Amino acid sequence: MLLRLLRFLIGLLLLPLCVAVTLALLDTLRTITSASSLISPETTWLLTGFFIWLGMWFFLPTPVRTYVVAHELTHALWGLLFGARVRNLRITPTGGSVSISRPNLLITLSPYFFPLYTVVIILVRALLGLVLHPVPLPLLWLFLVGLTWGFHVCFTVQSLMTEQPDIHEYGRLFSYSVIYLFNLAGVGLWVVCTTSAEFAAFTGVLLTHTQNVYAAVQDELHVRVLFLKQNLLPPLIELLHYRGT
Repeated sequence: MLLRLLRFLIGLLLLPLCVAVTLALLDTLRTITSASSLISPETTWLLTGFFIWLGMWFFLPTPVRTYVVAHELTHALWGLLFGARVRNLRITPTGGSVSISRPNLLITLSPYFFPLYTVVIILVRALLGLVLHPVPLPLLWLFLVGLTWGFHVCFTVQSLMTEQPDIHEYGRLFSYSVIYLFNLAGVGLWVVCTTSAEFAAFTGVLLTHTQNVYAAVQDELHVRVLFLKQNLLPPLIELLHYRGT
């Protein structure tokens, strides 16, 4: 019970950070816009891939098995990264499972914030960059990033709308805060990796927004506490005094 309460409080504390990461990502996307158009070609291709996936999601058969493969492989991959033993990986038309000897928070929640297919696209592009200068069809890679990340977002939202043992284990607020935070931070990183945006600029605006958002929350809490002291505390003291007499 105490651990669940602690996770709930940590989830509350992470909410302002989620806001700060969102603002930092929006600022980063604005830095790669061009003077001649509202959004840059890089952003255009990213969004094109994302919205094409949305069209596929709503009008074509849902590739559930493809998602199940990514889900279970992500559990397995993060289990291996933490030195756990991975056994009994199973993929069926209706679902999948994998046994992890030492599960933890990141292993359990990894399929919800780690877009496996997007990471594969970025790694392939990075490997090609080692031998080809420049990498051919740079905007196509951004399109594929947007497409695969749309795949990840749609299936993640769908999964979170149903009862998930992974989410229940750590509590909804804490799990959702961690998932949102890692997803947006991941988007910021792959935007940096695949566009002209700079990592130092992204981390700089992230730090600035984090300080500003937490300062705003602190100021708001101070105002609320002061209000309670001025409006509720005197009547309460008077009531206690009346009962004491």
